[in-house]
Amino acid sequence: MTNPMGLISVDELVSRQVAEERLRLEREAGIARDFRHFKREPERSFTKDQRAQTTLLFGGLTWKHERLIQAALQGLGYKAEPLPTPNVAAFQTGKEFGNNGQCNPTYFTVGNLVQYLQHLEAQGMSRQEIIDRYVFFTAGSCGPCRFGMYESEYRLALRNAGFSGFRVLLFQQGGGLNQSGAEAGLEMNLDFFLGILNAMNCADVLNEVAYAIRPYEVEPGACDRVLKDSVERLAEVFRTRRPWQLGAKLNGRLKSATEYAGKFLHQLLSDEYTRVLQECRDRFDSIEVDRLRVKPIVKITGEFWAQTTEGDGNFNMFRFLEREGAQVLVEPVGTWITYMLHQVVQKYRDRKGLDEGAALPPIWRVDKRARIELDYRRKVAKLKLAEAIFRREYHRVVKALGGLAHELVDQYEMQRLGHPYYNSRSGGGEGHLEVAKNIYYSNKDLCHMVLSLKPFGCMPSTQSDGAQAAVVSHYRDMIFLPIETSGEGEINAHSRVQMALGEAKAKAKREFQECLAKTGLTLEQCRAYLDAHPEMKRPMYKVPRRKGVVGDAANMVLHIAERVGVRG
Repeated sequence: MTNPMGLISVDELVSRQVAEERLRLEREAGIARDFRHFKREPERSFTKDQRAQTTLLFGGLTWKHERLIQAALQGLGYKAEPLPTPNVAAFQTGKEFGNNGQCNPTYFTVGNLVQYLQHLEAQGMSRQEIIDRYVFFTAGSCGPCRFGMYESEYRLALRNAGFSGFRVLLFQQGGGLNQSGAEAGLEMNLDFFLGILNAMNCADVLNEVAYAIRPYEVEPGACDRVLKDSVERLAEVFRTRRPWQLGAKLNGRLKSATEYAGKFLHQLLSDEYTRVLQECRDRFDSIEVDRLRVKPIVKITGEFWAQTTEGDGNFNMFRFLEREGAQVLVEPVGTWITYMLHQVVQKYRDRKGLDEGAALPPIWRVDKRARIELDYRRKVAKLKLAEAIFRREYHRVVKALGGLAHELVDQYEMQRLGHPYYNSRSGGGEGHLEVAKNIYYSNKDLCHMVLSLKPFGCMPSTQSDGAQAAVVSHYRDMIFLPIETSGEGEINAHSRVQMALGEAKAKAKREFQECLAKTGLTLEQCRAYLDAHPEMKRPMYKVPRRKGVVGDAANMVLHIAERVGVRG
């Protein structure tokens, strides 16, 4: 800016000299100043007429979940293919083609997709064929976690790897039951979400049942054989079923509302899944188990992907724990779904009456206040109904598979337990759940040790670990171990787990010996009693849980003593 006499002001003179000096220094350092703002490339849409020739790729869960989701998508008329379990090579591929400074799941999942496309190319497919005949389907989100940036990371890595134009489809976790247009190739409607949720519920419970039986099986490998057969039986049901449709000739909104109601009633009353699950239960119950083996129970928590995957992404931690003599208590995807519903209800409560920053109407405007209250109650009622239906359907699967798996935790109790240490309004990752689950499973006598698996540098989990220090100081008997995972460091992680597991083993053995001493029984007497009562060697036999007693072996000793005492 110049003054009326045409002189340059001191501020402008200083700014000009600073800019000139910066340019001089950059030229000396050889730094190019080429500003090119990023613009997202236009993407070809996936349309309905392409569905028969296009394969949906997806991944990120266990093989049980992915097999049943694949079958559910096939039952809806899609071609679907789960990606292989990510390995270290996928991690290295993700680092090669992705951004620096990303978290462990980003590199594994992004690299896994690129690696799979490279495999297709190596088999003889051209890149254009791959781009035309495949799309990738994944979840979208937002918040402080890097998960909100996964879509961008997929697109960047695909472009860097030479697959520019490859289509990435997103469904938003908070986007409701209909997230696609009339001509979309992937119709994310009620049938889609019911199919996916049913597949995940069945896989959740099958997964937990298998982890509960495998450590005690008398014949090694028997549980895995039954699990594989059960997943395939269920997959056939998902693949061959067809969504319920209204037979009557109705038009417009009446038809839409009636079909929605009919689909929900069919979901609630049909036994198409539970009938097969009961057959699977009988197959599992044919496995002979030895519940007098003393096994520490290790509850798995942490970041969603790290606590779910069963491969190199978490150092194959579940199988490692079983080889080291532990029973693994896995975390169901269902907990995450009920957590998201709970957080939305909490958000509505906190923001009731606030519309784009506006304050509540004055107290004498009864009409406006009543309208706000009715709108709030309507929203919350829908979410409460959705949560109730989801929990009911999950527990139906648990019951059909013999009741061996745990029911879903109460999110309101989790909020009560976790909030004093980690504010339940804080989003990102699993929020207060990591802290709450540590307290819940330790205090409810459900595990001897809690193992939290999370990516290296994961911000929400790092915050949670800070809060866990206060939790452990208040609950002195708690065994809690956080493990950060990356593509490297497996030996160090396993070593740390072995040390904590040694303490958990000692705790389980001490508990078992105390129960023997309390009842006056010996291990040989207990085994003789089980030999005389072979029905107690079946996985679905209900062993009552005693307060203060965690392990299956210790609870079995108390149960045998009770039965002997009753018989005189």
